[in-house]
Amino acid sequence: MTAMRSSSQDPNQDPVPNPGGCNCLALRQAARHVTQLYDQLLAPSGLRATQYSILARLKRKGPMTINALAAELVMDRTTLGRNILPLQRDGLIAVVPGKIDRRSKEIDLTAAGTARVRQGAQCWSKAQATFERSFGSKRARALRALLDDVASAPLTDGV
Repeated sequence: MTAMRSSSQDPNQDPVPNPGGCNCLALRQAARHVTQLYDQLLAPSGLRATQYSILARLKRKGPMTINALAAELVMDRTTLGRNILPLQRDGLIAVVPGKIDRRSKEIDLTAAGTARVRQGAQCWSKAQATFERSFGSKRARALRALLDDVASAPLTDGV
């Protein structure tokens, strides 16, 4: 039986891939970095970037079920559920009976939520402008297009 190598041996022989080449890690690091910027600039509105995204989507699309909203945001339903609790607690959204099927529940923006998303929009615009000043509007537009492709592409390999 071969003994396990210690980490002090030749790193070129290490069977563990270099995390620097990991697409997932690179995307997550970039997402955390950009989220920190948006969270910082959205702070005066009392919203975090994810909360603003939820409210803004409801403002644009109208009431929708949690499953539909999760699909729109490409977010796990459970994660979305945790994110909407403070919005509901603060009266920014309401859970109401569905318009088509009264047995279903929809998330709807309240008047307070509409006011908060308007306030957040000013902060979001500042964050957006800051990002685009740093990377250029053409590169930012190309990045959004690429990330939209990534978010909508099937990534399964027969699994």
